[in-house]
Amino acid sequence: QGGLKQCLSEFQQQLAWVERLDVTSGQVVDAVSQSASDKDAVDPENDFQREMSFYRQAQAAVLEALPRLRKLHVPTRRPDDYFAEMAKSDQQMQKIRQKLKTKQEAMERSEKAKQLRAMRKYGKKVQTEILQRRQKEKKNMLNAVKKYQKGLSDKLDFLDEEQTSSQGNKKGSASQRIKKGPNAKRRYKNQKFGFGGKKKGSKWNTKESFNDVSSFRSKVAHNKGPGKAGKGGKKALNKRPGKRARQKMKSRAR
Repeated sequence: QGGLKQCLSEFQQQLAWVERLDVTSGQVVDAVSQSASDKDAVDPENDFQREMSFYRQAQAAVLEALPRLRKLHVPTRRPDDYFAEMAKSDQQMQKIRQKLKTKQEAMERSEKAKQLRAMRKYGKKVQTEILQRRQKEKKNMLNAVKKYQKGLSDKLDFLDEEQTSSQGNKKGSASQRIKKGPNAKRRYKNQKFGFGGKKKGSKWNTKESFNDVSSFRSKVAHNKGPGKAGKGGKKALNKRPGKRARQKMKSRAR
């Protein structure tokens, strides 16, 4: 114990309170009982009482230290334009943002996959219902045919139903085949620039063009015109001279 006191006296410095900011006080007065609770009355095994005693003691220290700081003109409130750097660097925050973005994208993909599964499930359900209805109709028709064959029934209503259904399908297909006219954009362009006229079949023969033979030339048609010679209609005027003739022409030029 003497050694501890000696060590304490060696490194202890006599500084002003504003440099030390140490406060020793008891607990603050309880707002409910209007009395300061004794430290011996706190049950150490009760976590709530123990934490509340620490809280009230810290509150009492703050209430004692604030007036002393105001007397010494020490600011105790953070200014509005106070700037403090974050504890984490920008790189770390960028990693956190990237991780959050990845999690959000994964959640969106999972949600889309759930929706697709639900849509597929609903589509399969509709398809199975249609198949079951068709099988039921087919079964009813076969039963009606058997009854008619055995003479149990003399009605042919199932044939009428089949014909009406086929006619309905034909009407639907015919209505689908009806071509619509030009849309509004095409009509506006036709009105602005004019209709270009008939394009399809513009080079077809007519009765007048078939009977008109004024532009027919028999010599050209039968390879008998000027500039034609020999079989196959090769041009004789632009015929290239042979190799020997070209050599003689070169030697004469020298």
